[in-house]
Amino acid sequence: MQGYRLIGSNPSPYSVKMRALMRYRRLPFFWEWRSPKNMEETKDVRPQVIPILQYPDGSFRNDSTFVALDLEQRHKERSALPDDAGLRFLALLVEDMADEWGTKCMFHYRWFYAADQDFCGKWIAGESGMGMPYDKVLERAEMFAERQIGRMALVGCTPQNRPVIEESYLRVLRLMEEGLKETPFIFGGRPTLADFGWFGQLFQLFMDPTPSTQMRLSGPKVYMWVPRMDDCSGVDAAAPLVSADALSPMVMDFLRLAGELYLPFLDANATALKIGAEEFSLEVWGLKYSQTPFRYQGKCYDWLKSEFAKLDAKARASIEPALKRTGCLQYLI
Repeated sequence: MQGYRLIGSNPSPYSVKMRALMRYRRLPFFWEWRSPKNMEETKDVRPQVIPILQYPDGSFRNDSTFVALDLEQRHKERSALPDDAGLRFLALLVEDMADEWGTKCMFHYRWFYAADQDFCGKWIAGESGMGMPYDKVLERAEMFAERQIGRMALVGCTPQNRPVIEESYLRVLRLMEEGLKETPFIFGGRPTLADFGWFGQLFQLFMDPTPSTQMRLSGPKVYMWVPRMDDCSGVDAAAPLVSADALSPMVMDFLRLAGELYLPFLDANATALKIGAEEFSLEVWGLKYSQTPFRYQGKCYDWLKSEFAKLDAKARASIEPALKRTGCLQYLI
């Protein structure tokens, strides 16, 4: 097999994230929709989540962040990571927040409102059942929507958490709306893994009825940024990024969001996992957020702290002032 084979689906945030990343990096690949045929072929891949990337040697891998980092080791050209070690860590932090918190925004809007439930059920069922009679698509859509709605509490997307989740979405729209006036991407003149992480979630919010309307109202520049991010193969990969000692307002705003919301959430989740609690709560912006502990997000927190601990003294010194000002540092030491 020549090149890579990316198996995914347009309604999957991590699938479109990886597709856009590989387009930007100009890696040879082809895109294949998830289908019953390739489900059988990849039934032994664990966990059973998409996207799944098949390597030229025939092996399969998934988990978008770590596949992206593996591709960085294999292909040095058109990197999606900053050369500066301090900036690299910040990009990983912002990307992880997209993957683990931004997905709550996506999941909440997708399955909370009736119009979104109807649209997304049909969209997802239609993609996975291409060529199927439409009455069968509708049956699958209803079954899929029912299953996903039943999982909402598991990922913290409850009516009680709605104010925090929707406020966080609005804050992302507002900070990016302002930031995109100054730079085309989060860290400057070219995209990093942070952009691709947020693109994956925002593409879904761009597509789904309720959050799409909100994006056009509160973040029209974000609404224009999303389709542009889908294929950045023509972007200059040598375009400059911000420096660690002079971070842009957009980067600082993302770090502030991490310090106020994401890292406290990870910390509370980790504490709950450690003591075996069935639920944890925290207060964010004067609002209460509660959910059952989630083991994978505990691993994400350990990974972020490990990556921070690996930084040498110079790299740490360059970003610690910003991390301290935004409330992040206390959660990383």
